Amino acid sequence: MDSAIRSSPTRSKFAKTFSKLTHSKKSTKSRAGICIPIAPQKLQCCESKKFGEEAMAELRDRAAMEAFIAKLFAAVSSVKAAYAAQQMAQLPYDDAAVQSADQAVVDELRAMSELKRQFLKNQIDSSPPHVVAMLAEIQEQQSLMKTYEITMRKMQREIDLKSSRISSLRESLKETNRNNRLLEKTISATGSFSVLETVSFHSLSISDFVVVHKYALRSVRHFAKQLIREMESASWNIDAAVNAIHGGVKLNRKDHRGLVFESFVCREIFSGFNDPTFGIEKIDNSEKQRLRIFFFEEFTKLRSVSMRHFVKHNPSSLFGNFLKSKYLNLVHPKMEFSFFGNLNQRKMVNGGDFPETEFFKMFAEMSRRIWLLHCLAFSLGCGVGVFQAESNSRFSEVYMENVFHDVFAVAVGDLRVAFTVVPGFRFGHTVVQTQVYLVPPKC
Repeated sequence: MDSAIRSSPTRSKFAKTFSKLTHSKKSTKSRAGICIPIAPQKLQCCESKKFGEEAMAELRDRAAMEAFIAKLFAAVSSVKAAYAAQQMAQLPYDDAAVQSADQAVVDELRAMSELKRQFLKNQIDSSPPHVVAMLAEIQEQQSLMKTYEITMRKMQREIDLKSSRISSLRESLKETNRNNRLLEKTISATGSFSVLETVSFHSLSISDFVVVHKYALRSVRHFAKQLIREMESASWNIDAAVNAIHGGVKLNRKDHRGLVFESFVCREIFSGFNDPTFGIEKIDNSEKQRLRIFFFEEFTKLRSVSMRHFVKHNPSSLFGNFLKSKYLNLVHPKMEFSFFGNLNQRKMVNGGDFPETEFFKMFAEMSRRIWLLHCLAFSLGCGVGVFQAESNSRFSEVYMENVFHDVFAVAVGDLRVAFTVVPGFRFGHTVVQTQVYLVPPKC
């Protein structure tokens, strides 16, 4: 019985065989009906190989797209260069150059159209991407250089045209100045002016004053320019002189310095204008009508007389004293000596004589016109008041006039007065505006 219970040799052999199967090393091969696991190292290697191929394909696609975009930018630059060449050929018009430029624009647009077709049909990878990108970069830089060269030629042509225009305007200005000087000499010699001849005592009005006012201011501007020319000839520091007249004022442009000297001349020559004799001497002004007639007779006498003749024969007249007083106050001895190397003119004027220099003739003509304006103001019989605008005050369209009518595009309320160029005048409720130099407000 015991021997029967023990394993038979056949069963023992089967058990050993089964044990070998279950404890044997794992294999990568499969048999029918049996699932054999794959080694992990071999599985990981296969997955890495598949992922690497996908990454490489993605990088190739990305490089191809970047090269395509580079070609697109290069094509756009080429179109811009061709269009710039087309514009350049049209002014001045060159038929052959225009046709060539038109064809170049058409060719570049066709190239862009071909790029669009390739993109829509997903045909963007042809050559090695790095080669395509490099060639596109070279093409783009060449197109940019061509555009810059065309722009430079265009700007140079505009500079040449403007230089030619400036030269022409300078010659025109010289001719105009020569004509003006001749006209001034003619007016000074004859002592008459058509506008002055139309003024009548019985029809006097503020409009007559405004006309003569403009006539007088032209002479003030001419003398201010002559003053600057004399300063430059004497090697004056013009900027220092400007600062001495209106210190701390920042001019909008350098060529506005003449307005500072015009302001200086007006300040001196119009000083005392509201007094019947400019404060030089006393006069009976108790009877307004008699005073009106007196000053209109002065106006009539001086509007058509030779200045040199009148001063030499009437050195002690109101105008003679006015001329002497204003010259001695406006032209400082140091200034006169710097201009002419002596004080001879000052001595002659102080003695009631009339110097024959161009400088004094211009000063005398300016003084004559201011005196005529003064006589006309007191001929009106309504009293005259002179006023100026204070520095840094707001611009008022009622009382002020900008010396430049179209300089600033900003609102007038934002502008401030830098200085008064020409004083204003008040006749009762009527105002002749003061002319002011405006600047933007200080921040």
